[in-house]
Amino acid sequence: MARDRDVLEVDVLFVGAGPACLAGAIRLAQLYADHNKAIEAGSAAGEPLSTENILVIEKARNIGDHGISGAVMDPRGLADLLGDFMAAGCPVESPVVDDQLWFLGKSGRLKSPLMPPPLDNRGKYVISLNKLAKWMAGVAEALGVQVFPEFPGQELLFDGDRVIGVRTGDKGVDRDGRPKANYEAGPDLLAKVTVLGEGARGTLAKQLERNLKLSAGKNPQVYSIGVKELWQMPSGSTPAGQVVHTLGYPLDNDTFGGGFIYSMAGDIWDIGLVVGLDYRNPQLEPHAEFQKFKAHPSVARLLRGGQMFRYGAKAIPEGGWWAMPRPYADGVLLVGDTASTLDPSKLKGIHLAVKSGMLAAETAAEAVLSNDPSAQRLASYEQRIGKSWIREQLYASRNFHQGFERGRVFGMINVALGMVSGGRAFGVYERLPTKAGYERMEKLVDYFGRNVPGFERPRYDNTLTFSKLDDVFRSGAKHEENAPCHLIVADTDVCASRCATEFGNPCQYFCPANVYEMIPAPPDAGRIEKEGFADSGKRLRINFANCVHCKTCDIMDPYQIIDWVPPEGGGGPVYTGM
Repeated sequence: MARDRDVLEVDVLFVGAGPACLAGAIRLAQLYADHNKAIEAGSAAGEPLSTENILVIEKARNIGDHGISGAVMDPRGLADLLGDFMAAGCPVESPVVDDQLWFLGKSGRLKSPLMPPPLDNRGKYVISLNKLAKWMAGVAEALGVQVFPEFPGQELLFDGDRVIGVRTGDKGVDRDGRPKANYEAGPDLLAKVTVLGEGARGTLAKQLERNLKLSAGKNPQVYSIGVKELWQMPSGSTPAGQVVHTLGYPLDNDTFGGGFIYSMAGDIWDIGLVVGLDYRNPQLEPHAEFQKFKAHPSVARLLRGGQMFRYGAKAIPEGGWWAMPRPYADGVLLVGDTASTLDPSKLKGIHLAVKSGMLAAETAAEAVLSNDPSAQRLASYEQRIGKSWIREQLYASRNFHQGFERGRVFGMINVALGMVSGGRAFGVYERLPTKAGYERMEKLVDYFGRNVPGFERPRYDNTLTFSKLDDVFRSGAKHEENAPCHLIVADTDVCASRCATEFGNPCQYFCPANVYEMIPAPPDAGRIEKEGFADSGKRLRINFANCVHCKTCDIMDPYQIIDWVPPEGGGGPVYTGM
């Protein structure tokens, strides 16, 4: 049915309150202030611009609630944006003091005597992305920017092929889509320029790609999933500024990834495992691999006497330069992880996200002043990226991830040869192709042969290792139970038949939050046969309230029939301190 909606018009709309959009909003407010001063001084013509016409929307209940990263931050981006960001009050946990790389076997450890340049973290800072986003939002608001939490972007609004704004999600809708007593229609937010900074695998960015094919001619985006916990340790037991990265165990040679261990203020260990979402084994479970990682003697020793108190997971865009979509179209710009600005060789993206937001703001300011948000005008954003240190850094690592498709050994050879050849793949090739991660997952019979093993999860001791449900409890994840499911499976018959036969329903493994379960079909359930595949006798159950918003299901589903959409505003994890 038609629903009356409020309409709010602004100059520039930023979707997502992460570092990219918040930096963009801050930079745009700075440019508005410069413009207004020039008018007052008589050195520029035109009308004054109001920072109240700069709007940032965020799906979380509070700014930063959905912010999760490692994170070791390169300060270059914030320095460009704010100068002395430390004097401005930027919350950092610690400067990096000690930097280590470990090669792990099943029980042993080899500490590297040399630090590879991409992993050299001297001059960088351990931070909490949650705290950084909260602080940056405060900086933006102090400049007059409007920041609205609990406003999920649900749908792009178009006039032909031009983006004119965003429709936000309705509130107070029951699981069948019917309005409840507290129903509120989400307002339409109209903007001269819309900036999408939704993070990896953004909902609106997917809509834009379907409509305008901004990734045509590019490598498909590939992702990793980062799974992490925070551990409170006894007072005085944790060295400040400790950064450890690991390679090897528990991941096999064919699986991209590695571990990280960072010390945070207040005797907290920030520990996690990154697993490439382009693995071959259909039964690989990133959460279980993370539990194995913590049980390694060298890691378990660090956590002894501590208590885990926070958990989360997030997809990471690893495609780099060759996977960057065209970052502009009529009325719209892409920033940060949405624009694939993360450097996969360093596993760092915050400083690049900040810089992309700044360049987008400069482009948007020109569009507002000229009243011309056309693609021709906004194309200068791509040119700005090409002239900035974003291009310099990402181009040097343009073939980094692709080499690991051939395994860890070939990947390391590719990295070494790339460093001495200006980023050429294996020292020779300008551009190495790749394929989407879900396409690399093998069918059960292809990976295991005739004798497919049953999946056995590790036993969890609830002291060092934890089940998915125990971890989800510590993520703070909460969704309105009587609301529409935000995980849309186009055809669940595929799950009960074809996927069960071919892949063994990998959603129950790759999801780090126990959202997807295959349960026995009820006695009165009809038989399902899909494309000649027999009924498995099981049906899909979606525990959407567990969702930690990592987007792995949307990325890794082998049939690409899962669509992650924002839940009712405010739903999701609460990543305090993450």
